[in-house]
Amino acid sequence: MTIAQTSTTSFKVELFQAVHNFGPTTPNTFKIALYTAASDIGPATTAYTATNEVVGTGYTAGGNTLAISTGPTSGNNDASIPTAFVSFSNTSWASSSITARGALIYNSTQGNKSVAVLDFGADKTTANATFLITFPAADASSAIVRIS
Repeated sequence: MTIAQTSTTSFKVELFQAVHNFGPTTPNTFKIALYTAASDIGPATTAYTATNEVVGTGYTAGGNTLAISTGPTSGNNDASIPTAFVSFSNTSWASSSITARGALIYNSTQGNKSVAVLDFGADKTTANATFLITFPAADASSAIVRIS
């Protein structure tokens, strides 16, 4: 099994279908779920699944609700290419005892449709500690969701 970091293919199509609303008026609810190394999430993932989702103390199935920190905006990336982007605030699971290899960002307002897969590169483990996901800078070169 593998986890492949990417915006999902279905998300890209659904952008043209106006499925996802990142705001500023009444944005959809986006969530992030954690997955084990046995998971097989990647470009073909179309929706949240509980298969191989993390189980452990301090973690609830379905994950955390994300707060949009930077709503839809644009700028030039490092290659001076115009880029649209959105970003989320960091999220965490306090006092958790879990092991995760990756995560899925999904839109719970729209039938749990997938947005992006994150690959942590290796298992990340907490033992009665805070599991923290720190999102990259909210700019045209680094934001977690961007289109160039």
